[in-house]
Amino acid sequence: MSSSAGRVAVVGAGPSGLAAARALARNGIDWVGFELADDVGGLWNIDAPRSTVYASAHLISSRSTTEFTEFPMPAGTPDYPSHRELHAYFRGYADRFGLRDGFRFGTTVDAVVPRDDGRWDVTAGGTTATYRAVVVANGTLAEPNVPTLPGGFGGTVLHSSAYKRPQAFTGRRVLVVGAGNSGCDIAVDLVHHAAAVDISVRRGYHFVPKYVLGRPADTLNRGRPLPPRIKQFVDSRLLRLFTGDPARFGFPRPDHRLYESHPVVNSLILHHLGHGDLRVRPDVERLDGDGVVFTDGTRAGYDDVLLATGYRLHYPFLDPALLNWDGRGGAPDLYLNIVGPRAGLYVLGMIEASGIGWQGRYEQAELVAAHLAAPPAARAAFDSRAAGPRPDLSGGYRYLRLDRMAYYVNKDAYRRAVRAETAALRGAGRG
Repeated sequence: MSSSAGRVAVVGAGPSGLAAARALARNGIDWVGFELADDVGGLWNIDAPRSTVYASAHLISSRSTTEFTEFPMPAGTPDYPSHRELHAYFRGYADRFGLRDGFRFGTTVDAVVPRDDGRWDVTAGGTTATYRAVVVANGTLAEPNVPTLPGGFGGTVLHSSAYKRPQAFTGRRVLVVGAGNSGCDIAVDLVHHAAAVDISVRRGYHFVPKYVLGRPADTLNRGRPLPPRIKQFVDSRLLRLFTGDPARFGFPRPDHRLYESHPVVNSLILHHLGHGDLRVRPDVERLDGDGVVFTDGTRAGYDDVLLATGYRLHYPFLDPALLNWDGRGGAPDLYLNIVGPRAGLYVLGMIEASGIGWQGRYEQAELVAAHLAAPPAARAAFDSRAAGPRPDLSGGYRYLRLDRMAYYVNKDAYRRAVRAETAALRGAGRG
């Protein structure tokens, strides 16, 4: 047992972990970080042991709405950078702010345990040390959500987290299960190599093109946000002009309004459907030997079934009760998706929102740093609010009640709430 009692432990060196390290350092708070991989970047480091990106992966939000404000991406970076450019960006961010030396790379965090004195024991790399606080920033897209499909299959069933390159499926018949952003991207990737590609869809989606009027779609409305119903009305009609009706291509009609679930930012899927390069299939009823039976009673033969069924939250080094969570479905019940019931434990990056970008994660980190630096009375007032009713972070949108939407927020409502708490803590500190 060693002691680092005055330091803060940061778990993860992806975007949220780097944001945590930067905010702590900027506020004069001593920290040490732990990262399983041998470099920064999180999932955008395709060589990392837990990276789930594939060779053709790019941002689905534009660089200008995603980058850290104080560290813009280099001139000449494409509107939608690849994983290679993003890994280089995070390496540059770590080097620019001197963060790299603070991380212990190639180190697994095995346990984070509270102590009776209010501090935390962290076991990592075979050594246990005591820390003032712990910031958990190990990401939300590393632990595959693998459904159990009834029946048996003689081919290969794999999750999209194991998908790297389409050449591995050359000449094969592939069924992609799930039509979220990853499922659609992978289906588009596969059509150039596989013998046949189908995509199985349980529910309808809204499709947003990456470009509207020659500009990245998410840069067109960056002023004062419109009220939800007006924005949904206007944008839905604008999308019809650019993408048409996805039901025409075989997709079910959405059971929700635009922005009440994460839209699919991909117009190439409709392009390839229109060219007959792939087909939409209903939900899977069962696997059937050398094929799949669908809920409409049809059957088709496949060599591979690729599950683009998303990810689940995964904090294996923590007792879920410390996060107000049962450890299974849904999401931890944390104040502002950051602060749990036990003092000194914070989670960063457990948010999903259209357009929140990495700056939204950095603002989370600034709140953590402000909380750690605040005088006792200000911290007590914050902690009282954190133990009370949860603020409405929906911004007036009626998000679908699904596990994958359990930590979805409206970016404008969320950032206002986080900034207000940070300002209150800092104002109290100055007083």
